Amino acid sequence: MEFRKINDDITVSPQITAADLAGIAAAGYRSIICNRPDGEGADQQTFDEIDAAAREAGLVARYLPVVSGKVQDGDAEAFGTAMRELPGPVFAYCRTGTRSATLWSLSQAKVLTPPQILAATKAAGYDMAGVVRRIVNGGKTPTDSGDAGFDVVVVGGGAAGIAVSASLKARKPDLEIAVLDPADIHYYQPGWTMVGGGIFEASTTARTMGSLIPKGVHWIKAAVAAFEPEKNAVILDGCRVVKYDRLIVCPGLKLDWGKVEGLVETLGKNGVTSNYRYDLAPYTWELVKGLKGGRALFTQPPMPIKCAGAPQKAMYLSGDHWFRTGILPRIDIQFMNAGGVLFGVKDYVPALMNYVSRYDATLNFFHNLIAVDGAAKTATFAVNKPDTAPATVEVEFDMMHVCPPQTAPDFIRVSPLADAAGWVDVDQSTLRHKTYDNVWSLGDVMNAPNAKTAAAARMQAPIVAENVAADIDGLSPHAVYNGYGSCPLTVERGKIVLAEFGYGGALLPSFPKWLIDGTKPTRAAWLLKEQILPPVYWKAMLRGKEWMAKPEKVSAS
Repeated sequence: MEFRKINDDITVSPQITAADLAGIAAAGYRSIICNRPDGEGADQQTFDEIDAAAREAGLVARYLPVVSGKVQDGDAEAFGTAMRELPGPVFAYCRTGTRSATLWSLSQAKVLTPPQILAATKAAGYDMAGVVRRIVNGGKTPTDSGDAGFDVVVVGGGAAGIAVSASLKARKPDLEIAVLDPADIHYYQPGWTMVGGGIFEASTTARTMGSLIPKGVHWIKAAVAAFEPEKNAVILDGCRVVKYDRLIVCPGLKLDWGKVEGLVETLGKNGVTSNYRYDLAPYTWELVKGLKGGRALFTQPPMPIKCAGAPQKAMYLSGDHWFRTGILPRIDIQFMNAGGVLFGVKDYVPALMNYVSRYDATLNFFHNLIAVDGAAKTATFAVNKPDTAPATVEVEFDMMHVCPPQTAPDFIRVSPLADAAGWVDVDQSTLRHKTYDNVWSLGDVMNAPNAKTAAAARMQAPIVAENVAADIDGLSPHAVYNGYGSCPLTVERGKIVLAEFGYGGALLPSFPKWLIDGTKPTRAAWLLKEQILPPVYWKAMLRGKEWMAKPEKVSAS
């Protein structure tokens, strides 16, 4: 918790937790304003959790969510109104505090002079020069010139962003590269399935962002507000402008928790959990250990989602625990899948079906979660089976693992880089943007028809790095992506079905069949997932060491 005081009326802060509210009250604050939408980060508590703690501490809380980088004049007016209506002093927060500082600055445009706004926010640790430019420019951020400029700008510091920066820096050590990401912590998200299964500790999946930024690469700790590719410009939170020669876009995707009615309010309690959130994966394991009988639901939303096997991985590891402890006969496992198949590549389905039978799980296809009543322990599903009238069904549960609906981030969906569905529009072989020749994309955010997995990003990073380097040298892109993705399906503790495939469901095994037959559960694949892949991720992929990921090259025709 940080107190970044702007003046006697308002202090802003990066993300807080419910545990911070007593300290905020003790410091003399009387009201809380949350400017961060629920579900924006994988380690973020919901406003309902903050609100409950605020009331317990005697504070008034108000929810004024603003999408990162999308502060509108109406948002600023609402913030100013809240400042007048709420008892003061007020403590406002978002991911980094920048949105809250921006809202305050814009709300004061008619009261304070630009120098007064700049001085107050600078004292709190925020540079509002871009906001002041917006104020004096009639509400628009000019992009003809920038606050900074780089040879290559990488949007996103997740697996894809760090890996491609490291691979590009290894090829072109003299390049000026900047990574734009507001997060303090970088997560090894493939490990969260193992946390939810009681195998990994959550803390082993998190490291500071600063420790992972490649040497010689600049880290700009800010969120992106908008793209202006015609002017080679990226606009950041706080209306700052970064110019580039080449742009690589890989901010991941958005977990849309709010799309399911009632879900945000009940996450982390009432038996509702998800391995898709850092702080909830341990709760999954608590629920699995504590359940001695009843119904366990595991949900999967419509595609696309990151790691399409993750919802059923949670089911298998849970079922395995109940099987080993002898209580499986007392538990009714139901897999609620919005799609029509268990897994998209048919070669792996027979092995998975053996485990569905082992755990006596019922498969419910075309069932999409649309609402949750946590207190009543009921879930509502829209059922849209082919050749059948649409219906809704209500299902009671004792435990439910939810995979949230997923979409491209808001600032991507509304940008010139997006296709009609909101994903970055790339050539699926070169990963170059179809319209803007100096823009590339990789990871979960782009629209190539591949599985959205960390393994896919590991393969894509060297390809994008190779093609960007070739473009700098005046050559055509010559590294091609075959759609490779991998999904280690944890079917039981100690065995994994290692699904590896590319475009069109083509099998792309990395190992000889005598070592790992991906269509069968093997101990070797488990050892790969548990002991080998985490250090490969931290020590190879994120450092530009392309272990088993050298890009395939083709001659230019």
